Amino acid sequence: MDAADVPVVVGLDNGGTSNNATVLTLHGRFLVDGLVEIPSEVQRGPEAAIEALARALDGVLARTGVRRERVRAVGLDTPGPASATGVISSRGSTNFSQPAWRGFDVRGALERRLGLPVVYHNDGNAAALYAHHVHFGSEAMARSSVAAIVGTGLGGGVVESGRVVAGAAGMAGELGHVHIPLDGVLAPDQPAPVCGCGFAGDAESVASLTAIERSLLPYWLTRYPGHPLAGETPARAARLVRGYGERGDALARAVFAQQAAAIGRLFTIAANFTDPHAYFVGGGVVEAAPEFRDWFLATVRENTTLREEQAAVATFALVPDRDMAGARGVAIAALEALRAGPAPRPVVA
Repeated sequence: MDAADVPVVVGLDNGGTSNNATVLTLHGRFLVDGLVEIPSEVQRGPEAAIEALARALDGVLARTGVRRERVRAVGLDTPGPASATGVISSRGSTNFSQPAWRGFDVRGALERRLGLPVVYHNDGNAAALYAHHVHFGSEAMARSSVAAIVGTGLGGGVVESGRVVAGAAGMAGELGHVHIPLDGVLAPDQPAPVCGCGFAGDAESVASLTAIERSLLPYWLTRYPGHPLAGETPARAARLVRGYGERGDALARAVFAQQAAAIGRLFTIAANFTDPHAYFVGGGVVEAAPEFRDWFLATVRENTTLREEQAAVATFALVPDRDMAGARGVAIAALEALRAGPAPRPVVA
């Protein structure tokens, strides 16, 4: 069958600066190998951003040669916080800072603009879903996983039987705001970090770029006062520290060891709550040199306490294809929504 005649779903990954798009056939084959990006226009407000998403869809269809009438559904992800149905938080967010975005139904607006069904997930859930399906392949619908995605904050997702657990209000999988025990994570004289959400001692307060800038680096620079990063602005130093970590720098490894330990504590909670088959780690912290990446994942594993029975069946892995994971994850969600049968009838009347 010619590519133009193949029925497909389209995945659209919306970010603070760019939209990335992909195309997935109904047989589960991606027609795009790399990034297909255009500006997201989110800083110009909802109307401009919705038009940019429509252009992203048209552009990826032109790239693959698929006719628009062959699109059966669209998957959309955005940064959170947002509801399970794609309504941006009434308090806004980092990427959606303008007042017009507060409480805006981005999924519904895109659905009306395109005239196609639109399935929504936040970007952490989308990456978690993609990691799950890539890792488990044909067994994905019979497996479960938890993913922690380290970025400016700490996102993530919980996947059960191949589908994202969204929760009643769409807030399931907000792993960054789970409180973790900090004994053994922080140094004895290290102040307890505070998350941007106001929580003290949640996972994001340690395992995020924001945590490095606000809490971890300021503390560790007092222990390494002659370090080159002491001469940088806090924001720049936070972005440079991974490069030092890749080179085995003691200060940087101390910072990232604390982040890995925090994720391990988070996964320990998950082990006792969802008991998943796999634990995934993603984000910029693992988009690094192989030795550093392997060290970080091993440190997460060392700090995750599993029962013997759990350890025998659980795996630890990295989220693959970071830049494409969002678009591919929501494309998978759109395809699964098309395949889903009717809801089961109630057992008890």
